[in-house]
Amino acid sequence: MRIIAITALLVARQALAALQVDLKSPDSIKRAASLVASDLLTYYHGSEPGQTPGILPGPPPAGDYYWWESGALWGTLMDYWHYTGDSSYNELITSSMLFHTGPPLNAYMPENYTISMGNDDQGFWGLSAMLAAEIGFPDPPADKPQWLQLAQAVFHTQADPGRHDDVCGGGLRWQIPMANIGFDYKNSISNGIFFNLGARLARYTGNETYAHHARKTWDWMMAVGLMTEDGNVYDGAHTGVNCTDVFKAQFSYNAAIFLQGAAFMYSFTKGAEQVLWKHRVQALLDRSISFFFRTGPMIELSCETPTVILCKTDMLSFKGYTHRWMASTTQLAPFTRDTIMRVLRNSTAAAVNSCRGPLHDGRACGFRWTTGGYDGLTGAGQEMSVLAALSSLLAFNENAGGDGKTGNKGAPLTGETGGTSKGNPHAGTGKGVVDPTELREVTTGDRVGAWILTALTLGTLVAAFVLMGTGSFEEQEGEAAAAAGEKNKEKKEKKKLSIWYKIAREVIFRHQG
Repeated sequence: MRIIAITALLVARQALAALQVDLKSPDSIKRAASLVASDLLTYYHGSEPGQTPGILPGPPPAGDYYWWESGALWGTLMDYWHYTGDSSYNELITSSMLFHTGPPLNAYMPENYTISMGNDDQGFWGLSAMLAAEIGFPDPPADKPQWLQLAQAVFHTQADPGRHDDVCGGGLRWQIPMANIGFDYKNSISNGIFFNLGARLARYTGNETYAHHARKTWDWMMAVGLMTEDGNVYDGAHTGVNCTDVFKAQFSYNAAIFLQGAAFMYSFTKGAEQVLWKHRVQALLDRSISFFFRTGPMIELSCETPTVILCKTDMLSFKGYTHRWMASTTQLAPFTRDTIMRVLRNSTAAAVNSCRGPLHDGRACGFRWTTGGYDGLTGAGQEMSVLAALSSLLAFNENAGGDGKTGNKGAPLTGETGGTSKGNPHAGTGKGVVDPTELREVTTGDRVGAWILTALTLGTLVAAFVLMGTGSFEEQEGEAAAAAGEKNKEKKEKKKLSIWYKIAREVIFRHQG
């Protein structure tokens, strides 16, 4: 009886320590978000002696996190400020964003990271700079690069013909340096960020040239088969076979980056074209909900199953971006508001229930949001995702006033509606920056990192083939793991083996730089 009583007491204490929030109360949401923001920054050590300012520990093998995820971190905290009004971290956000601009071009290609940089890595920092301009985040000092200028510089470097070759009929490659694994891969997130930035720059500046690039990218994605009319967004394809081997894994941030970008295009356009973008927004939204929110809580279905997690560290943060970009969509395309906010509320309730881990005074957040509790997987990406989920509910909350149309905070600013950030139409086109496609001498650290990646590759291949044998992953991701219309068992087995090899390969090599 004594043991039972002690166990019950421990369970009760853990329940009390878990993150407590009333999702119908904006004030309660803000208090909970404040706690999670504080917990998130315990993973940041850039202000400590000997550490690099502005980034989470890494990249591997120095730490768990690649450079791009820190750009996403500051964007998440910008949204937190925007929705809650808490400016506690604003100076840290600004100094971190400015530390990595990569002068003299100031296009987020700092010399220390260009050798391992992907277009998506650079793009995530550009997205955060664009967000700062749109939400009226305090402008940097006048002698520093400005938010709009930084976003333009990222876009202009990626719009350069040197990045958009004719292989596969166009499109951005995943990696920038030719020697990187992934240079032969044209993927949805790189092109999605480019599309998204183009749509946002068009709306903010009124410059139709940006919208032209956005339309062209959308059309290319459809033509090459990385997107479908009914809202599927697949991961990528290889240039060696003219992008005919579309890898049909679906990751949430791929769909969400196009959803938000399409909403910006809907807001920017008029007449028949606006009707077209409304249709595209609706198709992406319907498919995203049916695929990633099929049971209520969000699931990163291409790497998350009830029993096995194939998600790498960076993938553990995707849920947060999806929540943030869906919430932004409600402000730009009000016809989506009721559907999206209902989905996000249900998913956030499940996310909060994952915050019962022993760290952070008993409220550490896990990765799975489907278990009703903490799953033991703790990290910056998990905290970032829950913070994003909480903050995003404040984009529109029926109990917090607002205009009833575009949400409490209103639509993102433009240069005509209160945006103060200064741009430069020639940003990113200057001379003198280190060419990211040039190779530097390989160091011992590079060799160690390559060895670790090789070991991880072998480990994940083994895990993937074990899953293939059990069939558990195939049940959760049947669309990426089964072939329709197979005529005999031998062909089915060959197809299954091929798909699992591709899943293992791409899961390992995604975002390795």
